[in-house]
Amino acid sequence: MDKNLEFVSDLRTVVGRLIKKLRKESVTGQQLSLTERSTLSLLYQHKAMLPSKLAAMEKITNQSMSTILNHLLQLGCITRTASKTDKRKVNISLTVEGERLLLQMRNERDQWLSKAITQTCSEHEQELLKQVLIPLTKIVDFE
Repeated sequence: MDKNLEFVSDLRTVVGRLIKKLRKESVTGQQLSLTERSTLSLLYQHKAMLPSKLAAMEKITNQSMSTILNHLLQLGCITRTASKTDKRKVNISLTVEGERLLLQMRNERDQWLSKAITQTCSEHEQELLKQVLIPLTKIVDFE
C-alpha cells in the first residue's frame, strides 16, 4: 500500500474511533441521533433557521429534517415560530431546554476528552495536539 494512503487510512480510523468514543462518553447525547445533535448545534450557532436551510446544511431531505424536528419538538428542545416576512414559513429555534441539553452534551464530552488527554499524553504530546488543530480544520473545511 502507498505510504500516503496508509497514513490517510490510519488517520481516518483514529478520527472515526475518537468520534465514536466521544458519542459514547456523553450519556445525555445518547438519546439523540447524530443528525439531531448536529441540528441542535446549527440552531445554537445561527439562532433561528428555516427547516429547508437546516436540511440543506445537514445534506438530508426536507422530509427527513421534518422527522428530526418533530422528535426535537417532542423533547422540548425546539420551538417553531411563524416568519415575520412570510407567514407560510416557520423559523426553528432552540428552547432553553434545547440549549441546556446541547451544552450538557458538549460539557460531558469536553470533560472526558480533557481527562483522557491529561492522563495519557505528555506535555509535548499535548502541544502537538494543539498544533494539529490548524491542518485538521483545513481538512474539515475542504469541499
